[in-house]
Amino acid sequence: MPINISTVQERPHQVLDPALLGRPVHLLPAFAGAFAEDMTAMLSAPGWRRYWSSFELAQVEFERAPESSSLRWLGTSGPHGAAAVAFERALLVGLLEARYSGKGPARALRDPAGERVTATEERLAHTLTQQLSEVLAMRVRVASRVAGVEVASAPLSPVASALPGKNAWALAITLREPQGGSTARCYIAPDARMMGLILQALQPERPQRATRSSESIGAGLKVKLDGRLVTHEITLETLFALKVGDVIPVSVGRADVLLDEARLFTAAVAEHKGKLCLTSFEDAE
Repeated sequence: MPINISTVQERPHQVLDPALLGRPVHLLPAFAGAFAEDMTAMLSAPGWRRYWSSFELAQVEFERAPESSSLRWLGTSGPHGAAAVAFERALLVGLLEARYSGKGPARALRDPAGERVTATEERLAHTLTQQLSEVLAMRVRVASRVAGVEVASAPLSPVASALPGKNAWALAITLREPQGGSTARCYIAPDARMMGLILQALQPERPQRATRSSESIGAGLKVKLDGRLVTHEITLETLFALKVGDVIPVSVGRADVLLDEARLFTAAVAEHKGKLCLTSFEDAE
């Protein structure tokens, strides 16, 4: 009987970053979802519709920042850290064409590779970088405040060159032209400080550990120490020849202090109120 075996396409495995081991990287989609909600709300705001009205948000997800040479990274910096932002040129050109073509028929996004970058496209990229960075900064502040970490609110400053680090995380934002169905992407990559705030805000609450007693361990730990005052070697013949009343001459020097037959200290032998005591402890070599 023939058996049909279907080939399953393997998903690309995720490379682990040793610097992020033990941190809640698996919760990053929750932050991406909250950022997507913020962006959806902002896209309907008057100040945003002027630039983004021809596109709608399709998807937001965390992935490794792309290293494509065709992307130009801009950025901003604030008290929460810095963020690098890059746009596919098809998105920028599509936004400009939709804005200046009026209410004409929708056209599919085209690839502007090889075309000169205009000053208008440059200004649009800087404006959109500022807008996206402000939304991300707001989301970081809100998430940090919920986690009990206060981040100051201050105007963002533009950064001349903002290339994300190697293997840096980035929010990949997919935008769709609703009529033609074409899609394009932009990226916003938090720096290490901002990424740390994001992961700190996502850290699940841990049960509080029992309060340690202020008493030191030495006050609560009891051990039994044995004192060996003197050691004297005699032959077996002398031992069997001993009789009641015989005297074995010995001299008492420093005594050995033992813990389970392990020699820990030496101590001087002294007398106090008719009792022998050990004093002047020294570590045994």
